[in-house]
Amino acid sequence: MAFESLTEKLQNVFKNLRSKGRLTEADVKTALKEVKMALLEADVSFKVVKQFIKSVQERAVGQDVMNGLNPGQMVIKIVNDELVSLMGSETTEIALRPAGEVTVIMMAGLQGAGKTTTTAKIAGKLKAKGRKPLLAACDVYRPAAITQLQINGEKQGVEVFSMGDKQNPVDIAKAAIEHAKNHGFNVVILDTAGRLHVDEDMMQELIAIKEQVHVDQTILVVDAMTGQDAVNVSETFNQKVGIDGVIVTKLDGDTRGGAALSIKAISGKPILYVGMGEKLSDLEQFYPDRMASRILGMGDVMSLIEKAQQNFDETKAREMEQKIKKATFGFDDYLESMNQMKNMGGISSVLNMLPGLGSKAKDLEGMIDEKDMARKEAIILSMTPKERANPDLLNPSRKKRIAQGAGVDLMEVNRMVKQFEQTRKMMKQMPGLMGGKSGKRGGFKLPF
Repeated sequence: MAFESLTEKLQNVFKNLRSKGRLTEADVKTALKEVKMALLEADVSFKVVKQFIKSVQERAVGQDVMNGLNPGQMVIKIVNDELVSLMGSETTEIALRPAGEVTVIMMAGLQGAGKTTTTAKIAGKLKAKGRKPLLAACDVYRPAAITQLQINGEKQGVEVFSMGDKQNPVDIAKAAIEHAKNHGFNVVILDTAGRLHVDEDMMQELIAIKEQVHVDQTILVVDAMTGQDAVNVSETFNQKVGIDGVIVTKLDGDTRGGAALSIKAISGKPILYVGMGEKLSDLEQFYPDRMASRILGMGDVMSLIEKAQQNFDETKAREMEQKIKKATFGFDDYLESMNQMKNMGGISSVLNMLPGLGSKAKDLEGMIDEKDMARKEAIILSMTPKERANPDLLNPSRKKRIAQGAGVDLMEVNRMVKQFEQTRKMMKQMPGLMGGKSGKRGGFKLPF
């Protein structure tokens, strides 16, 4: 995930601060010099880093901090506060008109930033909030852009308005808004054309749409992997066209993530969402305080809870609980729990949100082999429905057939079955886990 290296470096700086009983001004300056280097290496703008360090230093060398009972912790808190402030302090929503009126949102961005996919995801998010969005295909230049929007719109269950690739984008935008008014849609999202780089034609087209159509929100989609270019693009678009907010995509990739820390400070515009993967649920609302917490290795429990609520079915969870109580927990249930973990972004995503792990999250991730989970899935899927429901049926000849079907060694099937049996046995012997005879629930809730 982005910020991994930055988190590790900051954790080391803070470790040194915590180990000192008292802090001198020289201690703080040395620590902040290391913080400065870590931020620059994470591709945060030099201008932003300079101002950030100045703000932290002014607060950190004050009498209250230096003479406090735990100055190291106070400096960490100040760094956290300033990070939150840097990214915008408040969470910003896409501003919408009342449900009885039509809100027009114009999406802009360079080619390759994931604009069309993100446009459909935003429509899906708004639909989930009770709105009736209409996607308008205004990119008439890129081959298959209209088809891509239609495919993505279908995935989200959102209608796409298209007039083909021979019409003027301004006319398409006007017609889409008229269509929305006549057919009960209350949000129109214009998917405009992207270019390989910022050019005058692109800007003029966006300006023309805004002159001919009342656009309520202009949202820019930038790619986190382009680093400082994403910040420069945000600044240019804001100066020439005017934007209301930014969506940063590919923040889950192998990127240093500095763009997310620089955009608000440079462009003055808030980050609305961040893209953390391909699924609709991977487009996350941007919370500056939660992101600061993640960067500092303090976890993000609120986002983890929200992900769990989105992916866990309460009815299924209760059914699973009953099966465990009665020791009827089968391989299908085991598979279900693995799939739910996958839906939450996998082991790495969950570990990164847990507080207190910091750089240890990477070590734990290494211990939990994702490929091993994939092999377990293949083994389970090679069983018959009866075998999955009743693991006691698995005799040596059945195990041999399963191993061949999954393309693994027989020893691996035996190992997995043994692990499964041990887990089932342990659950049966732990009444406190499920509440025991009294029926009262224990302090631990099962993760599936």
